[in-house]
Order: sequence, then C-alpha cells, then structure tokens
Amino acid sequence: MENLYGFIDLFLHLDVHLAAAMSAYGVWTYAILFLIVFCETGLVITPFLPGDSLLFATGALCASGALEVETVMILLFIAAVLGDTVNYAVGSYCGPKVLAGGNRFLKKEYLDRTHVFYERYGGKTIIFARFVPIVRTFAPFLAGVGRMNYWSFVVYNVAGALLWILLFVLGGYYFGNIPLVKKNFTLVILAIIVVSIMPALIEAWRHRTSRRTP
Repeated sequence: MENLYGFIDLFLHLDVHLAAAMSAYGVWTYAILFLIVFCETGLVITPFLPGDSLLFATGALCASGALEVETVMILLFIAAVLGDTVNYAVGSYCGPKVLAGGNRFLKKEYLDRTHVFYERYGGKTIIFARFVPIVRTFAPFLAGVGRMNYWSFVVYNVAGALLWILLFVLGGYYFGNIPLVKKNFTLVILAIIVVSIMPALIEAWRHRTSRRTP
C-alpha cells in the first residue's frame, strides 16, 4: 500500500519530483526522461509509467531554465519513435506466441481497449494512441502482431511522436509556469490524466453498446 501511495504521489507531484531529480542527477536527468518515455512506449509490461503528464511537467521545468527545451524535445522524440519501433518488432516476432500462450502482463482489458481503436481508426491508431494512456503502449505491439505494413507504421509512428512531444512539452513550456497553473499544478496533472483516458473509455463504451444492440 505504501508503494501505491508513493506511485500516486509521483504522478500528482511530477513537477516537484522532476526538480528534485534535476538537483540530484544534473545532466543525467535527460537520460532518465529518455528511459521513461522509451519504456512506456516500448515495453508492454510498463504501460503504467507517466506519459502526457511527464511531458507537460518536463516542459514546465524547461521554462524555468533547468533543462534545455530543444534538447529535451529531440531526445524524447527519439525515445518515443524508438519505443514504438521496438514494440512493433516484439509484436511482430513474439506477439502471436505470447498471445496464444497467455501472459499475466498482457491484460485482456488493455488489449480489448486497443482493438476498439483499431476497429475505428485502422492504421491511424498509431497516431491517436499517442494521446491515450495504456492504448499508447499496446498499439504498436498489436500493429506488429497484425503485420501492419512496416513503412506505413513508420510514417504513423514518426507523425504521432512528433505531435505528442510538441503538444505536451511545448504546452508545459508555455503554460506550466503561469502562476495560476503553477499554484494548481496537481489539478492540472489530474485534468491531463482524465482528458487523456476519456477517449479510450468513450470508445470502449460505444463498442460495448454496439455489440449489445441487435
């Protein structure tokens, strides 16, 4: 339970924890951010890592002068593209066997939620998924399992990563240090999380409703 509280605190006070990391690790903070984004997008066993809120908080930290925004954006863009690429490769080579045998890390709920997006948006799911927690992690994996054309995947991957990084890092950079936002940063992070998961919940509800309708 203590670990759960610590994890929730990390999410809700990302600005404080990022500032502490910068103070403790200096330039290595760039590597830590790179690793978090890479793992969240590249490993199906870590869909719980912060994504949108982390980018926003990082942008706010850049605005304070603690990090260089250009360096952050380039590194995190590369991390996001590499993460999806690795996830696609894992899905392509290992996915069918893993799904056939069952795996406690691949929750059926997460897979079903991502399938709903694919049914509605097709290949563009790779772009839209960037803005939806959980789906963001599983979309490239399922693209690999389904043998999506690789070059189509590359285009969607790069476009989605670019839009994701630009929107949230620059959003934090330009708005994160506004006094009202800074004073209510926890509420802003909560709002980002809620807005991020709403599309997945709405699509899942529509999908379930359509199945029940004769």
